[in-house]
Amino acid sequence: MGVRLHLPASFLPLTLGILTLLPHSLLGKAVDEGNSRNSELLQRVKRGWVWNQFFVLEEYTGLEPLYIGKLHSDMDKGDGSIKYILTGEGAGSTFTIDDGTGDIHAIQRLDREVKSQYVLRAQARNRLTDRPLEPESEFIVKIQDINDNEPKFLDGPYQASVPEMSKIGTSVIQVTATDADDPTYGNSARVVYSILEGQPYFSVDAKTGVVRVSLADMDRETRENYTVVIQAKDMGGQLGGLAGTTTVNITLSDVNDNPPMFDQRLYQMSVPESAPVGSVVGRIWARDRDIGVNAEMKYSIIDGDGRDTFDISTDPTNLFGIITVKKPLNFESKPSYTLKVEGTNTHLDPSFRHRGNFKDVTIVHVSVEDVDEPPLFDQPAYYVELPEDAEIGTVVKMVSARDPDSANNTVRYSIERSSDPEKFFYIEITSGSLMTVRLLDREEIGWHNITVLAMEMNNPTQISSVTVAVKVLDVNDNPPSLAHYMDTYVCENAKAGQLIQTVTAVDPDDPLGGQHFYYSLAPEAANNPNFTLRDNQDNTAWILTRRGGWSQQDQTVFYLPVFVSDGEQPVQTSTSTLTVRLCSCDHEGNVMTCNAEAYSLPASLSKGALIAILACIFVLLVMILLMLSLRSHRKKPYLCDEEENVHENIVRYDDEGGGEEDTEAFDIAAMWNPREVHHPLGKVRKDMLPEIESLSRYVPQVCVVGGGGDSNVHGYVLAKLLEADMDPCAPPYDSLQTYAYEGEGSVAESLSSLQSGASNTDHERVGR
Repeated sequence: MGVRLHLPASFLPLTLGILTLLPHSLLGKAVDEGNSRNSELLQRVKRGWVWNQFFVLEEYTGLEPLYIGKLHSDMDKGDGSIKYILTGEGAGSTFTIDDGTGDIHAIQRLDREVKSQYVLRAQARNRLTDRPLEPESEFIVKIQDINDNEPKFLDGPYQASVPEMSKIGTSVIQVTATDADDPTYGNSARVVYSILEGQPYFSVDAKTGVVRVSLADMDRETRENYTVVIQAKDMGGQLGGLAGTTTVNITLSDVNDNPPMFDQRLYQMSVPESAPVGSVVGRIWARDRDIGVNAEMKYSIIDGDGRDTFDISTDPTNLFGIITVKKPLNFESKPSYTLKVEGTNTHLDPSFRHRGNFKDVTIVHVSVEDVDEPPLFDQPAYYVELPEDAEIGTVVKMVSARDPDSANNTVRYSIERSSDPEKFFYIEITSGSLMTVRLLDREEIGWHNITVLAMEMNNPTQISSVTVAVKVLDVNDNPPSLAHYMDTYVCENAKAGQLIQTVTAVDPDDPLGGQHFYYSLAPEAANNPNFTLRDNQDNTAWILTRRGGWSQQDQTVFYLPVFVSDGEQPVQTSTSTLTVRLCSCDHEGNVMTCNAEAYSLPASLSKGALIAILACIFVLLVMILLMLSLRSHRKKPYLCDEEENVHENIVRYDDEGGGEEDTEAFDIAAMWNPREVHHPLGKVRKDMLPEIESLSRYVPQVCVVGGGGDSNVHGYVLAKLLEADMDPCAPPYDSLQTYAYEGEGSVAESLSSLQSGASNTDHERVGR
C-alpha cells in the first residue's frame, strides 16, 4: 500500500531527466494527538514508489488551471471511500487537489522570480472516519524558468570622465546588467554587451561591460561631451534573446595641452601723472584654451624702460595680469613708457612639452597724462635758527616753489594764519621772503612752526604747503634774580660767622654752557657790619653773620641788598633785597618769637579771649546789617489822603510795568489840588533820583481867566511831559498816562460822555 504521484504523460520525458528518485520510501510522520490512539491499528505495509519533486513551467497563460499531477493511494479501490488532503506552501491558494481523484492543479500564475519552489504534503484519509490511512508524504514542486526577463542596468544612466588625448584602450567605466532569470538553467541569464551609439570614439567589452577609448587624440577643446548607448542581451546574444540598454555620458577632462596666447600683440594704456603708487593702470590676458589650473597664468615684466616704474601681478582668478604704478609719475620728465610682458602657465604637463614652451609675450605701451599739479617747493620742509634779539623786518628764510606743469604759472605765497595766530611773521607775496614783524622772545615762545602756502596765479585751487620751523636762539637778555628765599631770620644768640641762609638765583635765559652766577653784596652794603656774603662758585651763596651780641631792643629788621650777575655776554645783573628779622630762639636755634609777633598779640591775651572778641564783633556786624535792611524796606506814605484817592490813581501800560514804583512816578494829588502844583522843597520822585533838575519851574504857569483860584493844569502837564522827555532813564519808558481831568483850554475839549453822541470825531489823548 502506498501513495503515488502521477504526472501527465507530456511531462514524463522532461521529468525523468532532472528529477531525483528517492532511494527509499519517505518516512511517515506522526499523526496528530487526536488520532494517536488509532496509530496502533495501522500496520506497516509495503510502500509504492513516489517522486520527490517535479517541475512546472512558470508563466502559464492557459484558460484552464494548470494540471500538476495526481495523488493516488494503493488503498484506493475507486469507490470514493478515500479522501486526499493537500497541505503546505500555497495549498488552497495556489494549488488545489480533487479530494476524490487526487488531481492537483495550479490555480494561480506561477512566477519563478517571485518563488522558485513550493513544499507540499499529501495524505490519504478515510472519508467516513477521517482517519489517516497512511503517514503524510512530502514533495516539492519546482517552478521551471523560462526567459521572461530582459537584462537591466540598475545603476544607469552612468556619468564618466576620461582625460582628453587618452590612448586607445584606456578604460573609462564598467557597466553591469542584471537578468532576473535563472542563471543555472539554460542561457536565459547569460548576458552579452554591445555598443549601439558612440562609435568610433568608444567601445565596450562584450563579457565584462568595460567601456574603453577606441579613438586616439580626442580633444576636449574640440568636443567635450559624448553620449554612449550600451546594450545588454541575454541568451548569449542569440536571436530571440531579450535586451536592455543604458546611457553613459562621458566627459573629456582637461589636460594642459594648449599654450597661452595674448589676445593682443600690443596694448595701449594711459594713466594720469597724479596716480598714487599702487594705482591700477590696466589688465592684460593671455588666453588659454585649457580650463581650471591648466589655464592659470603668471605674468612678469621682462624688459622695457618702465620695468622700474610699473609692476604686474596676477588677479585672484590667476588668469589676468594687473599692471600697477610702482613709482610716482611725472608727465614733464617722462610722458610714456614701454613694457615687455611675458605670460607663463603655472602648471605644466611634461607629456605635452613637445607642443611648445607654454608661454607668450606682448608689448604694453603706457602713456602718462598731464595733470594740473599744485606748486612744488624746492624742499619738503625748512628749518631756520633765529636769535631772539632779531630786529623787526629780519628775513628769516626765502622759500621757493614752482609750477611743475609745462605752463609754469606764476606762484604767490601766503602764511596760514592758524600756524601764526599772533602774527610774528610776514611773507612777501611774490618773492617768498619770510620776515619778522614783531620782536621775538625765546622765553615766551621758543619754536614757531609756520605753514607757508603756495598758490598758482591762474588756478587758485592748486595750493600746496610747506612747514618752516623757526627755532628762536637764546640771547642773554634777562638778569638773574634770587629764588624764593627773600625773607629769613637771625637768632639773638647767633655768633659771628654763623650761616643764616643759602641763596640761589634763577635766570630764564638758557646759555649753551649752562648758567653760572656770581654773588656779592651791593656796593652800598659792601662794608655791612652785621652780615657778609660768600660765593660758593656753584651757583649758590651763603649769608653769614659778621658779629654776635644781637638784641631786639636795638634793631629787629635788617635789609641786605644782594648783587647777582650771570656769566654771559652781555652781562646781566640785578640787586635783590633780603629781609633779615631778629628773633628769639632757644638753645637749639628754633624760633620762639620775633618782633612782628610781639606786636600782634599782647602777652596777657590768650587765644580763647581772642576768639570771644572776634565772635562779638561778628554778632555786632550782623545786627547792623539787619537794621539797615529793615530801614531800607520801610515804606513812606505817598499822600496824606492816599487812602481816599487811591482809586483815582489810574495808570495804563502797553506792556508790563515796574509794579509799585510806577504808582509813584507822578503825584496825582496835584491834579485834585492845583495849588499844590509846585512840589515842596525836597520832594522828588520816589522811583528813582532825578538826574536833572525838574524843568517844571521853567514853564510859565499862565492863569486861566475865569478859573477861579485854580492854576492851569495844562501848563503843569506840559511841564511834566517835558521833564519826562528830557529824562531817558525815567521808567516806564513806554507808559501811556491818561488823565481824566477836564481843564479849560484842553485841545480835546470835553471828554464827558454826555455830549459824545453829537460828535463823530476821534478824541485825542494827551500823554507820553
